[in-house]
Amino acid sequence: MRYEGSIYRPPSEADAYILQATVGCSWNHCTYCDMYRAKTFRVRELAETLADLEEAAAVAGDRIEKLFVADGDALVLPMDHWRPILHMARERLPRLRRVSCYAMARNVAAKTDAELAELAELGLGRLYIGPESGDDATLKRIAKGDTFEGHVDAARRAKAAGMELSVIALLGIGMDRPEEHARATAELVTAMDPEFFAALTVTVVPGTPLAKLRAKGKFEVPPVPELLRELRTMVAEARPTDCLFRTNHASNYLPLGGRLPRDRERIVATIDAALDGRIPLRPEHHRGL
Repeated sequence: MRYEGSIYRPPSEADAYILQATVGCSWNHCTYCDMYRAKTFRVRELAETLADLEEAAAVAGDRIEKLFVADGDALVLPMDHWRPILHMARERLPRLRRVSCYAMARNVAAKTDAELAELAELGLGRLYIGPESGDDATLKRIAKGDTFEGHVDAARRAKAAGMELSVIALLGIGMDRPEEHARATAELVTAMDPEFFAALTVTVVPGTPLAKLRAKGKFEVPPVPELLRELRTMVAEARPTDCLFRTNHASNYLPLGGRLPRDRERIVATIDAALDGRIPLRPEHHRGL
């Protein structure tokens, strides 16, 4: 397969075939992220993308069950790219059960309700959206490019179209607003009501605007107990209807899993045990992006 630069995908897409239909991220301003800074965004030539998909089908078509369309916010693809990609995937991958991609709220806003419904009908079944925070002040500071209400509207429209949502929050990104960040993120998870919710821990990556802020003494990753308290607030206060919750990303100090609201008390009790030192945390040298 032809890939340009580093390729990223969610942990739950580890066994998916990754089809790079866009290069980079159409937004690419988030202060904490270096995933696509070395790339200039562009939509790949459709013929190239379809040729890669055809090759994957010829080599492993009878084994591919999940297709992840990359790069950073591939929902930005125009419909005249999405349609042939999804048609070919359906025709050439007989065991395919899910197509997914990263998305921003602004990508959802740029599609009409009819287009979202068509994408879902053609097989795009899951969007991974990373608001990182529900606190509008924090969203502005980290240059997320979307607001609390923008994310809520995107979730409402995507779900109405028939798509699943996986929402990602970022522990420690609230700077001097940890409580506001945690509580507003819990409120946002409630309002977006995703099928999946994951929390990651902020990492300061060299060369990012966040690294420059740290060099000036204007940002530092909070101590672990504060990160755990943020996580506790998010879990304790979020009220999704029925949501699979995970902190299995390598950046986290405390891997957790369960369903919300069913397992809320158990998860909160586990966080409390970690805060009390009764449960060991992931060693620093085992953490990473």
